[in-house]
Amino acid sequence: MVALSLVLVFPCTAQRVKQLSAESGAAKFSYPATLKVNEIQVLGTHNSYARPVDTALLNYVDPLLARVMGGFVSSMKPAEKAQYEENHPQMLKMSEMLAYDHPTFEAQLNAGLRSLEMDVYADPTGNRFSKPAGYEVLKKMGKTNLAPYDTTDLAKPGLKVMHIADLDFRTHYPTFKLALKALKTWSDAHPKHVPIFIMIEAKDRGIPIFPGAAQVLAFDEKAYEELDNDIFSILGKDKIITPDVVRGNYATLEAGILAKNWPLLSNSLGKFVFMLLPSAGGFSLNTPYVKNRPSLEGRAMFVQSVPGQAHAGFLLLDNATMRQTEIQDAVKKGYLVRTRADIDTYEAKINDKTRAEAAFRSGAQVVSTDFFKPGNFYKTTYVVALPGAKPARVNPVNANK
Repeated sequence: MVALSLVLVFPCTAQRVKQLSAESGAAKFSYPATLKVNEIQVLGTHNSYARPVDTALLNYVDPLLARVMGGFVSSMKPAEKAQYEENHPQMLKMSEMLAYDHPTFEAQLNAGLRSLEMDVYADPTGNRFSKPAGYEVLKKMGKTNLAPYDTTDLAKPGLKVMHIADLDFRTHYPTFKLALKALKTWSDAHPKHVPIFIMIEAKDRGIPIFPGAAQVLAFDEKAYEELDNDIFSILGKDKIITPDVVRGNYATLEAGILAKNWPLLSNSLGKFVFMLLPSAGGFSLNTPYVKNRPSLEGRAMFVQSVPGQAHAGFLLLDNATMRQTEIQDAVKKGYLVRTRADIDTYEAKINDKTRAEAAFRSGAQVVSTDFFKPGNFYKTTYVVALPGAKPARVNPVNANK
């Protein structure tokens, strides 16, 4: 029934096309043999590693951040401000923006999600994030019984995973290596899974509102090399769909993208696609990650880009209601696009799926939500599910077009 329904909803050719299967059991996903990696759509989470911020800390920072963020936005250049407002269309309190709670990667992947996101900080000496300044302030105020946080390997040099240093630092995986090992464990146990799309945000700035705040380092060439090396060494190069795979024999990565040189889904089961945001907030696309590698030669990740760049392949177009036509056009051309079903929890607050419906309709290959399971802090019924209730579906916009 699954294969038949897909053929009826998404006719691939005038004749019946041979069907193949990925996943297993109730998650079994049937698809045309000709389908490519960029011709599916999956659902994922935003800040997938995160655990809830301590309530006392959120209550303390809400008024502080309201003043800081107001000044931050007003000081932006017009283009930056427009971009920020597009990606954050509602001005919510920090406690509302962080009103979500994700389980482990294993639980999310078992639930059928096939995209995860990690925020990564450089820490070449270790101990940079061992004593969060937010907690130190509360302790001096006599606050006790603060929510515990995992300190595993925080003292060691290496990339760390958290949302906002000193504030939103509670995480299922304190280090990037621990997160990658969790992914490998699950993937090895499910070798026929459809590709898992992992978005990495290279955090290069903090929100230093506390005394003794951690110094957040810029991502330099050495930090990016560490990112790639960790991915390749822990997951294995054979598990990664790299930019080189898509570029193939074309002169540039973008030429390969526009030629739709993505590999077949049938040859990509059990693999990962990594997508890099090279700057916190996406304000700068000028990154050392591309230095001396104009088409991301040898790199593990596709990087946020705009059409016309030699390394263009991954586009971040989070506002699906504003960018509907642009996303559809990009997907048809061969680009990989991430968009969001909800932004800063606002849609869950008002129980509105308009943005989610636009996101799925756009054909963006990766749709991100903070609410893939019932129950939220607002006590609404808002839940986002991929149409078809499978780990992937045939893309409604670009499949066999």
